[in-house]
Amino acid sequence: MKIRVNIIKYLANLKFAIVLLIGIASLSILGTVIEQDQTIEFYKINYQQTLFNIKAWQIIIQFGLNNIFKTSWFIGLLIIFGSSLMCCTFIQQLPILKNAKKIFFYRKSNQFYKLPLNSKIQNISTGNLLNKLIIKNYLTYQQKNIFYAYKGLSGRIAPIIVHFSLLLILLGAVIGSLMGFNSQELIPKTENFRIQKLVSSNIFTYLPTISTRVNDFWITYKQNNIIDQFYTDLSILDSSGNELKRKTISVNKPLQYKNITYYQTDWDIMGTRIRLNNSEIYQIPTVTPEKMNKTIWITWLPKTKGINVIYDNSRGVNAIYNSFGKFITYLDIGESYKTSTYNFQIIDLIYITGLQIKVDPGILLIYTGFGLLMISILISYISFSQIWILRQQKTIFIGGRTNRAQINFEIEILNIILELK
Repeated sequence: MKIRVNIIKYLANLKFAIVLLIGIASLSILGTVIEQDQTIEFYKINYQQTLFNIKAWQIIIQFGLNNIFKTSWFIGLLIIFGSSLMCCTFIQQLPILKNAKKIFFYRKSNQFYKLPLNSKIQNISTGNLLNKLIIKNYLTYQQKNIFYAYKGLSGRIAPIIVHFSLLLILLGAVIGSLMGFNSQELIPKTENFRIQKLVSSNIFTYLPTISTRVNDFWITYKQNNIIDQFYTDLSILDSSGNELKRKTISVNKPLQYKNITYYQTDWDIMGTRIRLNNSEIYQIPTVTPEKMNKTIWITWLPKTKGINVIYDNSRGVNAIYNSFGKFITYLDIGESYKTSTYNFQIIDLIYITGLQIKVDPGILLIYTGFGLLMISILISYISFSQIWILRQQKTIFIGGRTNRAQINFEIEILNIILELK
């Protein structure tokens, strides 16, 4: 029993909590410096430094620094810190609040000299003094010739709200680390898909049963032909194909459905649809030369003796070359080109949209925790002020103290005394 009590007291120790918080913050900083969730080859290439005859990338992989926020020891630190907050709340903060709510009186005049603010005044009505305190929002209590008043008790609740909000944030982070996942999908326009390509997952990851349809994809350009924005029109479907939600997303404007978030991250052109000799329709893949990502796409036309199509934008203006590399003409989407042996028409470009899909079941708890944390900061500015009054014949002893804004408190009491005089 004594061991348990000692452990609880140790967890409630402020210095221990500060050390834990510094450790968690340092590891979080390290997690932002070292790229997370990358392949082993990535760390081998970028972290070749040697420390004590050991490669830096080996240390990163061995200790899980490539995935800090999901390691068992980091989650363990969060749990210990949460336990420390709970112990501190029940052992220290709640008793402080309970004591603040107690009503106690000073019955001897020498007790007032121990208060930070004290005074002795003559020939002043006790009733007028109490009325002034009530006007200043003090709650007053009386026992015969002794009085007690206080205000700002809500300021004492702020530390408890801080602890509660931090617990919510920690709980949300742990739940997200155990149940969340991250997926990257490249989907052609008009196609349906289910979440499958997981970039990262966790112990209790559960894939949702809903499906998603890419209704449309398009790109807008600035006047200088630089891409301004690209958009994807998405629909969330249930298992029967009924539409649950629809939204057009773009960069920094995701779609959210329950705890699933769809981000617009990438795009590409995967192919071209052409009509050959006014009858046959072909869907031909495109290729991109090395180091020319999303600047040039090349495709070829079947049954045309080596006719190639090269385009350097997504607007559909395509340059046509023969098998010897000689330029023939420019064709827009929908236009046709005819020769004595064949004719073809470029029907459409086949786009794929890059989507990042994240599920974090703890995100609502994290947002709630930060919201409460901001509220607690505002509440903490409320001063908890206490005033004691003792009347002995024509002499009134008055004294008080506050936990913050000491000068404002002194000015407030001094003004009350001056008004009564």
